Amino acid sequence: MEQTEKRQKTIKTIIGLIVGAAVFITVQLVFFQKQSFDKAMLEAADEINKSCPMMVDKETRLDNAAALPDNVFQYNYTLINANKSDIDIEDFTNYMEPIIVNNVKTNPDLKIYRENKVTMSYYYKDKNSLFLTKIVVTPDKYSN
Repeated sequence: MEQTEKRQKTIKTIIGLIVGAAVFITVQLVFFQKQSFDKAMLEAADEINKSCPMMVDKETRLDNAAALPDNVFQYNYTLINANKSDIDIEDFTNYMEPIIVNNVKTNPDLKIYRENKVTMSYYYKDKNSLFLTKIVVTPDKYSN
């Protein structure tokens, strides 16, 4: 009897250690994977920023990029020839949003962001640094 109880206690201890180790490893993998991707986003922003400011087209300058909290990657643009008072912001947003969403959905360079469910944010200001619009592409917009 005493040996059976001792054996059961040993088995329970071993099972407890295995379960504890599995939980510990899982938590570490999840935590460090998230931390690793956050670091990758920061590095991507740093790489982009080495080339900024950069003209995207004759009207649009990419000023910089930023990895933000809550899994957000933001591009900051200036429309270098535009005054806020001269722009129909609603028309601009309605024109740009489908183009941006399609780019996020299909651009192979953004695949890692899609896989990690990053929210892509595109911030626009006029030549006087006045805010125009921000187009936000959440995972639900590019996953369908």
